[in-house]
Amino acid sequence: MASTDALQLLRASIAASKPPVLTTSSDPTTAETTKTDSFVDATSLFFSYPTPLCLPLDQKTRFISTNPDTVPVDLRSIFFAWLQKDVAVPEYIALAAELDKQLPEGQKVRNLIFVERLDLITWLEGASEDSEYIKPIEGAAAVGDAANRAADVAGGSAVPTVGGAGVGVTQMVGGRPVKTIDARLQAIYNGERRLGDHNTALRGIKPTDFSHVRKHAETFLGRRKGMPPNVRPGQPSKTSQLAARPAAGLSKPIAGAVSSKRSDPIILLSPSASSLLRMSNIKAFLDTGLYVPPDHPTLSTQTTANLLHITRTLHSLSEKPYRFILVDSPDQFKPDYWSRVVAVFTTGQIWQFRGYKWREPQELFGHVLGIFVGEKGLPIPSEVKGWGSSVKSYSVERWDEKGHGAGVDQAQRASKRWRDRETVEEVWRAIESHMKGRGEWRR
Repeated sequence: MASTDALQLLRASIAASKPPVLTTSSDPTTAETTKTDSFVDATSLFFSYPTPLCLPLDQKTRFISTNPDTVPVDLRSIFFAWLQKDVAVPEYIALAAELDKQLPEGQKVRNLIFVERLDLITWLEGASEDSEYIKPIEGAAAVGDAANRAADVAGGSAVPTVGGAGVGVTQMVGGRPVKTIDARLQAIYNGERRLGDHNTALRGIKPTDFSHVRKHAETFLGRRKGMPPNVRPGQPSKTSQLAARPAAGLSKPIAGAVSSKRSDPIILLSPSASSLLRMSNIKAFLDTGLYVPPDHPTLSTQTTANLLHITRTLHSLSEKPYRFILVDSPDQFKPDYWSRVVAVFTTGQIWQFRGYKWREPQELFGHVLGIFVGEKGLPIPSEVKGWGSSVKSYSVERWDEKGHGAGVDQAQRASKRWRDRETVEEVWRAIESHMKGRGEWRR
C-alpha cells in the first residue's frame, strides 16, 4: 500500500459522500466491527470507497506545513483538520491541544494555521484543483510510461501476430496475458494515429512545477499577482485601461487580467453587535431568502463559525456556480485576498474598517461594493448616505416573534416573510453587477 495516495483517496471518498472512519484494526475485513470515534484509540483510517482499505494514521501525506518548520503532515492531522472544518480557529486550536494531552509522543496532532487549514479543506471538498501546500504526486513519469505501453498494446504495435488469424497468448503486459490479433485487424491498427491530451502534447509525460520560478520573479520584479508578464510595475495594461470605468465620481482601479484559476470571491460582514446580519444568520438570509434575528434561539448552534461558504450561480458571469467565502474579520487575510473581496456589509460604523486595507470609507467603496441592511421604517444612517452610490441600502420587515418565532413552522414563516426573498435577490443582483464591472470575474 506504499503507493496509495492518502490525500487523493480522502478527496474521492468525500466527493462520493462516503468519508472514512477511525478504526483500531489495520485489516479491512474487520474494520467495520472495530470502528471508533476516538483519535486516542484509533490506529488506522478505514476507507470503504472505492475499495475497502485501511491506512495507518501516522502515514505521511503530500501536504507540507510551513509552521513552524517545513514538514509533511501525517494522515491523523489531515483527517482531524477536516472533521473540524466548521469550527472557529480558537476552538480548533483548543481541541487539538486537548487531544495532544492524551496522545503519546510521536503521535501529536499537527496544528495547521488558518491559511493552511482553509487551503486543505477547499481542496478536499473539490472547490479547487491545486494547492500550494500539496506536492505533486511522485512517479508521474512511470505512470506515463505505463500509459504509453497500454496505448501501444491498444494500437497493436506491441502485439505480435501469429500466421494468419491465429489467436493465442504471446506476452504479459502489466501482469495480464494479452491475446494476439488478426493480421488484417493488426494492419488497420498500425495505420491509426495515436492521439494525446494537452499535457502530453505541450508538456510531455512528466509534469514539472515551475511555481518557485514565478515566486522568485515576483520578488525581484515587484509584480502583483495576476499582472500580465509583459506589463512592468506601475504601467497599466491595455486590458485594464479598457476595463476601467468611472462610477459616482470615483476612479475605480479594475484589474483587467483574467486569471486561469478562478479564486473564490470574499464577502466581509460587520462584526458589530448592532448589525442585523452576522455570521449566525447570514447563510440563512443569502441562501434561503429568510431573515431571522442573529441572536434567535434557533440559530444558537451556528454562532461559533467564523467562516462560511455559500454557492451561487451568477448567469451573466458564468454557468459554473461561484463559491463565496463569508467572514467578519480580515485578521487572517493574505495581501492578495483583498483583490477577491467583492462586497462589504456595513452598519455605518467607521471603526469596522480599522483592520482593512482601505480604512477610509470613500476609498474602500471605490474598490468594493458596500451593502447596508436596516429595518424597514427606520432611517438610513447619515454616514451611509454620505459614502456615495457605491453603498447600496436595503431593508427587511420588522421581526415579530408571535408571527415568525419558534412556534411557527418553516413554511408559514416563509410565506409571511416573502419580502425577504425580494430583498435577497436585489442584494445578489447588486453583487453580480459589481463583479461584472471588474475584469477578473468576467466570463
